[in-house]
Amino acid sequence: MSVTNTARLPTLYSLQHCPYAMRARLGILLAEQQVMLRPIIMQNKPEEMLTASPKGTVPVLVLADGTVIDESLDIMLWALKRNDPQNLLYAQANSDRNPTLEEMLKIINENDQEFKPSLENYKRAKRFHHDSEEADRLACEPFIQRLENRLSQHQFFMGETPSLLDYALLSFVRQFAKVNKPIFRDGPYANLQRWLDFHLQSRIFARAMVKYPLWMDSGEESLFGNK
Repeated sequence: MSVTNTARLPTLYSLQHCPYAMRARLGILLAEQQVMLRPIIMQNKPEEMLTASPKGTVPVLVLADGTVIDESLDIMLWALKRNDPQNLLYAQANSDRNPTLEEMLKIINENDQEFKPSLENYKRAKRFHHDSEEADRLACEPFIQRLENRLSQHQFFMGETPSLLDYALLSFVRQFAKVNKPIFRDGPYANLQRWLDFHLQSRIFARAMVKYPLWMDSGEESLFGNK
């Protein structure tokens, strides 16, 4: 879909390597939507973003009518409910209820509320050489192992085709794998390694990770998304 009036496009405030911002950018690309991207750094938060979302974290999506969506999963859902060409929501025709989506949202919540704090502890322990590194890694293991077990049943987390769940968790699994690469490479993660390699080598991930000039430096927004 082509857009000629970019002034009417939503505005997305994003941080290059934030896993939540990566999640939002992936959702926009997968839904073939367009936004005006404003890349920022957290040390220099624009007043416009803070006015729209006082909590001061990314991503923040401001729609043309002024509506603000400032949770990454909500941005993914907003985009995919507008257009879902790969059926990532696993929607069933003529059905008002989507039990598969409900299951995906439950697992994403577990990732955000339980796994992510453990992952942050593990990253911090590795970075600062804390004695707790092994214990912090083991705290991540139950969730990671559940993902590994899912991939022993099918190619992707929910079946033989990708889903919202795959892309919503991608940036977090990527972070886990990077904390201690030898452990991840040599550990019991054969299926997760295959899954992660598939996504990291994909065109959609490469597009999501293209680096744009910082908005506060250039004053220029960048058109982001569509096919």
